[in-house]
Amino acid sequence: MHTAALFDLDGTLIDTEPRSREAWARLFRSHDAPHDDAVLRAFAGRPAKEAVAEHLALFPGHTVEELCAEAMAYTALPDMPAVAPVAGAKDLLIGLRQQGVALGVVTSGPRGYAEGELAAMGALPFLDVLVTADDVTRGKPDPEGYLAACSALRTAPGMTVVFEDAPAGILAAKRAGAFCVGLTTTQPAGALVGADLILADLADVPWPITTERVPDRAISTA
Repeated sequence: MHTAALFDLDGTLIDTEPRSREAWARLFRSHDAPHDDAVLRAFAGRPAKEAVAEHLALFPGHTVEELCAEAMAYTALPDMPAVAPVAGAKDLLIGLRQQGVALGVVTSGPRGYAEGELAAMGALPFLDVLVTADDVTRGKPDPEGYLAACSALRTAPGMTVVFEDAPAGILAAKRAGAFCVGLTTTQPAGALVGADLILADLADVPWPITTERVPDRAISTA
């Protein structure tokens, strides 16, 4: 039986992807930098600095740090898409805690941001570990974050279930050796084929997790 559950933050516990994608789009537009939807989707689930660095040539005269700060400033504007918990997120955390499951979050965002968003949804008291971009040297799809969380929980990756919404996060979880549940909250099911199980959201998640199809909730199993 799995003894720990680790969650990505953006798009997995909280629905921030519309806001994040609009912030990146505004960054590109404000600098007249060419981009399309595929470029914006590639930012999902990855450390912002790593993603921006890949496109730095489109922003002459600017540093990665400056561009990330500009994008973060856009997220605070009043006309940005609203943020809310993913369906079933808090109920699942409460239920797993009651069953004695160790809980953690592994996010590509910085610690201050992650703590603020988790506090806003009331999730911080349920977590045993929080691993952020500030705590690793290599972001997703590298498994460092998930391995660090498992080590902190003193739980083997093979006894851990990871919940993710982005291909980079799913790859990180599988490289770490964990069972991965992919959520179609931000990506179509076809983009999450690396996951062991694909669900619509966090409502009615079966526990213990199995690879059996969950009636009316599961989209597919890998």
